[in-house]
Amino acid sequence: MTAPVVEQPTDWTEPGAHPVAAGVHRVPLPLPIPSLHAVNVYVIEDAAGLVVIDSGWAMPDARASLADGLRSLGHRLDDVTQFLVTHAHWDHYSQALALRESFGTRVRIGRGERPSIEAFDTSKGLHPRQVELLRRCGADALAAEIAGMAVQRSEQDVPHTLPDAWLDDGERVALGGRGLDVFATPGHTRGHVVLRDAAAGLLFAGDHVLPHITPSIGLETEPERKPLRSYLDSLRLVRGMPDTLLLPAHGPVAPSVHTRVDQLLEHHAERLDAAAERVRAGCRTAFEVAAAMPWTRRRRALSDLDAFSRMLAVLEIDAHLDVLTDQGVLDAHEDGAGRGGPGVRRYAPRA
Repeated sequence: MTAPVVEQPTDWTEPGAHPVAAGVHRVPLPLPIPSLHAVNVYVIEDAAGLVVIDSGWAMPDARASLADGLRSLGHRLDDVTQFLVTHAHWDHYSQALALRESFGTRVRIGRGERPSIEAFDTSKGLHPRQVELLRRCGADALAAEIAGMAVQRSEQDVPHTLPDAWLDDGERVALGGRGLDVFATPGHTRGHVVLRDAAAGLLFAGDHVLPHITPSIGLETEPERKPLRSYLDSLRLVRGMPDTLLLPAHGPVAPSVHTRVDQLLEHHAERLDAAAERVRAGCRTAFEVAAAMPWTRRRRALSDLDAFSRMLAVLEIDAHLDVLTDQGVLDAHEDGAGRGGPGVRRYAPRA
């Protein structure tokens, strides 16, 4: 069942509480990340109290925007009984923890996020594991650049503690007037979940399916070993369900989950083919492959991107090359392991 799309503002980031279905409102909140523009949280008005899916970044502007959105619906922040969070990235999780400190609000998140939540420590830098992986990709200079990035104030002060309870794959969250089915969708993070209201025809998709951008893969404190393989499997899982309205964390509401999932699967199939072709042309590391490929819709060179975007690009290619190795398209081996750090992983076409 696909619910009809309720008319939305032309600019999806416009502040306010925008109805998307009976008893469900979308509230976009500001972010300190200009490229993402905003993050949508979804307010469910339930007989037992307000339930909010995702929460925003713990910062004053986001708190004020959420309070304003709730006020327009006749509610206050302390009317929220629980947050159901799709994953542990700060723009989804941290404000729930801050509001728990203020009001005792219950917070739940996917069980698979536990390793990254427990390992989080800004004293080690923002992306210590990614620095290691970049070195394995043959990107030593970029790894040093990322390791040297200063931790910003908005990142230092963000709360990042354990939730009150976990959300488990296959669980049904029973609310007063509806039920939300929990599905584990690892890939973007290892513990990402989506919540599905089958009766209303809604999928609260978090960052798993986004209407305008391709989600990053495995950007977390403790990434899993095969993030792209998991992500593609998770896309196919959602594609196998009856179609619903797409309620994404970033971007406008879209009429069909299936349509966007098909586009994402096609995108990754094209990137797998392109990455394999670069290896056949002589590139041997993930960094060399990434440097030989265009990026963003503007088809920019890797060197034209900022350091954070270059990191995401190189690690995305590493994940694609890993899938190609699993598929038997490429061979891989590591050079230099055991010399005080990870070896460089090199690829070649399988004979």
